Amino acid sequence: MRYTLKRRLLHIFFPTRCPVCGELIGAMDRFCSDCADKLNIYKGSFTIEGAAGFTAAFDYDDNVKPAIFLLKDGTDGNATYALGSALGERLRSEGSVNNTDIIIPAPMYRRDVLRRSFNQSLLIAREVSRVLGIPVEEKAVKKIKSTKAQKELDRLSRSVNLRGAFSADAEKVNGKHILLIDDICTTGSTLREITAELSAKGAASVHCACCCKTRKQAP
Repeated sequence: MRYTLKRRLLHIFFPTRCPVCGELIGAMDRFCSDCADKLNIYKGSFTIEGAAGFTAAFDYDDNVKPAIFLLKDGTDGNATYALGSALGERLRSEGSVNNTDIIIPAPMYRRDVLRRSFNQSLLIAREVSRVLGIPVEEKAVKKIKSTKAQKELDRLSRSVNLRGAFSADAEKVNGKHILLIDDICTTGSTLREITAELSAKGAASVHCACCCKTRKQAP
């Protein structure tokens, strides 16, 4: 109720817009009806090595890209709400994370967070947390090594690029059923590396989820 009231009050002074086309929409709407009809729900099957399961809300295509760009730029708060709440409801409808103890966002390297001023995966994780009622443990995993941007690398280089880049706090993850959140999944290298680190530190299980999944893995 408080969240709904907050959005409705903000809507009075800062009207809510569709994060895809910019059209004015209702305070609790995610997208305008035209853009919502064009979004492709993810129906693929994808496996992250070591993970108990994988969930994505949408296909990563031209229809959703504007919202992802706004999310990464931090220029439109409704992108976080639209994408995060959609992912949360997809997870809830699947029932695949009913026994989850904590939500962990894919971390960014400290210097990158300072430069951007936020971590989009954490913003998404908080929206998912609101929908599912599962707490976020944002400091359970840290990125301890600066790496090249994954989108600039081929499939093999992506995996090598992330080796040893993450460190999990055993006290926070040992014995826990974890929901690991990222914004976009392409080859799954980031989620795979973090899953391996969580498992090594005693996590009982890891379910990976993201807002968008590419239809085909990058070559």
